[in-house]
Amino acid sequence: MQKKRMLVICPYPEGVAPSQRLKYEQYFEYFRENGYEITVSPFMSMKFWNIVYKKGHFFQKAFYTIAGYFKRIKDLFRIRKYDVVFVTLWVTPMGLPIMENLFGLLAKSLVYDIDDLIFLGHSSTANKIIAWIKGKRKMIVLMKRSDHVITCTPVLDRFVRQYNPNTTDISSTINTDAYTPVNPYTNDKKIILGWSGSHSTAKYLHLLTPVLQKLKQTHDFTLLVMGDANFKMEGIDVEAVAWSEAIEIPTLQRMDIGLYPLPDEPWVYGKSGLKALQYMALGIPTIAEKLGADHANHRVIEHDVSGFLAHTEEEWLTYLIQLIENPQLRKKIGIAARERVVKYYSIHANKDTYLNILNGVSQKKG
Repeated sequence: MQKKRMLVICPYPEGVAPSQRLKYEQYFEYFRENGYEITVSPFMSMKFWNIVYKKGHFFQKAFYTIAGYFKRIKDLFRIRKYDVVFVTLWVTPMGLPIMENLFGLLAKSLVYDIDDLIFLGHSSTANKIIAWIKGKRKMIVLMKRSDHVITCTPVLDRFVRQYNPNTTDISSTINTDAYTPVNPYTNDKKIILGWSGSHSTAKYLHLLTPVLQKLKQTHDFTLLVMGDANFKMEGIDVEAVAWSEAIEIPTLQRMDIGLYPLPDEPWVYGKSGLKALQYMALGIPTIAEKLGADHANHRVIEHDVSGFLAHTEEEWLTYLIQLIENPQLRKKIGIAARERVVKYYSIHANKDTYLNILNGVSQKKG
């Protein structure tokens, strides 16, 4: 079998960003087994990644950004060597869509993977200084230029179809061979409520501050937060740890109940429910924000079967108390959640969909 060459153009180094790790990166080995040689070209170096979401470091960020643009120029000179160019999010982060147009023109075939409504303008609070110069048209250009666009929610898929009819909606997916349930579903120890995310999204956990403070008056629990080691919540026993790949799954496995609060904002409707899927894959009963019917949470979680959807403080408090007081309910919901992820949102359930897209576009030769 003749090898096909694929160039992956992505924002972040391999293995660090959930938007890459839990979407296409975990399929790399399967792609290789099926005839693809993969070259990954991240815009950010690891040194850049380590400071990008921290406040300050302006001159270092500027230097690494310039280095990223030089890397993309280098990519242009080798782009014709590849059968497939796989772009995620953007080619370059700021300015006019010049690089995006050039990549679209020069690539033999182009697949665009977008997992966010980033073109609506949401950005990390640590980088507000550059938010205004981000090129929102870049994503639209990539949608138009691509041979195929991979989305992750119904809302995002409908949006992309305005510009390109060749789309496939593939949610973030979980490696269910690695994500294995270990929870005993007992009340023999202090209950752990859990949340996993990043520094930029930790603020959404504070949406539950009134709920958790009220819950604390009648039930004892620990709030385990992974991703923001400095997280605090007044009156709540918080254990906060920094994320690392080595501790990710073991930390998630300690949780008895998973929390997934979100604000009702337009950009949120591009989110695939990744946090919920991670909890559910480990058999952890999950309570997620009940947003509009178009939000991915409604397809990820069957309410009162494989998890709970809550909107009001009263609903959040009711479901939390039910799950804390009834370990058998946690077990029932957790088992159903795991089965749902395996059936619909695992690597095994989606790997051929990804591969068929690559094989389809790689037949086009320039």
